[in-house]
Amino acid sequence: MNGGLEWVELTVFAALFVLVTVLGFVAARWKAGNTLDHLDEWGLGGRKFGSWITWFLVGGDLYTAYTFVAVPALVFGAGALGFYALPYTVVLYPIVFLPLVRMWSVSRVHGYVTPADFVRGRYGSRILALLIALTGIVATMPYIALQLVGLEAVLRTMGLNGSGLLGHLPLFIAFLILALYTYQSGLRAPALIAFVKDALIYVVILVAVFYLPAKFGGWSSIFDRSAELLAQPGANGNPKGSIVLSATNQLQYATLALGSALALFLYPHSLTGILASKGRRVIKRNMVALPAYSLLLGLLALLGYVALVAGVKPITNEATGRADSNTIVPELFNQQFPSWFAGIAFAAIGIGALVPAAIMSIAAANLWTRNIYKEYLKKDASPAQEAKQAKLASLVVKFGAVAFIVFVDPQFSIDLQLIGGVMILQTLPAVAIALYTRWFHVWGLVAGWVVGMGWGLYLLYTIPNPAANKAHFGGSALTLDKISLFGWHPFAGSSTQIYVGAVAVVANLVVAVVVTLIARRARVFNGTDQTDPDDYHVDENSDRLKPVASH
Repeated sequence: MNGGLEWVELTVFAALFVLVTVLGFVAARWKAGNTLDHLDEWGLGGRKFGSWITWFLVGGDLYTAYTFVAVPALVFGAGALGFYALPYTVVLYPIVFLPLVRMWSVSRVHGYVTPADFVRGRYGSRILALLIALTGIVATMPYIALQLVGLEAVLRTMGLNGSGLLGHLPLFIAFLILALYTYQSGLRAPALIAFVKDALIYVVILVAVFYLPAKFGGWSSIFDRSAELLAQPGANGNPKGSIVLSATNQLQYATLALGSALALFLYPHSLTGILASKGRRVIKRNMVALPAYSLLLGLLALLGYVALVAGVKPITNEATGRADSNTIVPELFNQQFPSWFAGIAFAAIGIGALVPAAIMSIAAANLWTRNIYKEYLKKDASPAQEAKQAKLASLVVKFGAVAFIVFVDPQFSIDLQLIGGVMILQTLPAVAIALYTRWFHVWGLVAGWVVGMGWGLYLLYTIPNPAANKAHFGGSALTLDKISLFGWHPFAGSSTQIYVGAVAVVANLVVAVVVTLIARRARVFNGTDQTDPDDYHVDENSDRLKPVASH
């Protein structure tokens, strides 16, 4: 701890945190079914959320606390490249509109709870389903840890910036409370809390984007001054950034936006929110309405330029001794607004960490329970035993993320999340494409996963970050000149950059196609498809739906 505690901000933050804690426990009785001892009820909220609840739940799930602090921090440090998050959330919804309604239908007919459940039913392959489950769990873990990074940035700004275990005490308390009410209430807890979180976020950002520009001479002045500041040389002698893209990073920007859009849909927690909705019409309405969050994100990203012009400096993390760039927006609010309003803003970001962390831990727990525990450890597990296992697994996942932040450099969790995005993208053929066609052979999908995963991780390993003094895993931008195909460099001499995930998933698809053609010619058995073409079109009023919480 340090002596500079912001008591007004802490008081407002604590009061709102207590409010959402009460809501978290009350949620167990909100829209409750006959029992919470079933994954349909505990892990998917009874599969009966309507349009408004789903909108807040999915929005709270996809637009996380880390997004709210990291995107403007990236704009603050690099300029235009930080806006990649805006087009990717814009293109996301048209791309995933049809796959999501198909996933909802087939999951409701067969009682699928996870994407790995669908893969198991579609291909009858335990191995492929296991790969999808493990990928989802491993990719989700650092994502949960990043929510803690966002929460700690807020706590640090309010003066809770100690070193050692005592410095992490507020984080321990917050996540202990989160663990308890998620254990009791399941998905209903973050669904109910998301209403408070999103209301606070909208109020704070709308006030900020109208008040702050007026204080600094308007947006025209802010853009002009930001361009000057970003053009100044950084540690490597090159410009720090630019408010427009350069010739070398335009391809990276486009592939990062598209790759991130596809990856976001494939994350287990994204599908959890969709499977919890009560019908296809709810999903369609949400795909139309969710871009409102993208508008919010765009306005928030602009605050990175405001912080640049305001001369905001990141707070030093006492645990690592390095400046924490994620404190840029919290520190901007701390300097430019009254303490009571800054406290509301910090509560919005802090609660914004709890909602996605809860959903992510539930999604990871569902994967463990359905696709590892029940599949390999206890085949005859009852629904109540499944629910118990999922509750325990969600605790392990949460506290594993806390331990990661405490004992490992938080910057490394950011790098791991970067790796997680490349990893989850490798499930695209087996999950998303399989919703439309079963042309790929199961062994083609397995081989494609192995190649895409292996090459993607290798390419990430080869990327340095001299500014951070890192020789490996320094970013996701790969120079085309570095791409080598068995010693052949097809883009030798090119300084254009591309997103590693795009390269890896193309390799995945190419290998999957080649192995599929070979397997088909050799007439290798392609597993048994338990689904029917009509399963992908049923709606909530169909008598073919599997009853919720049935055995």
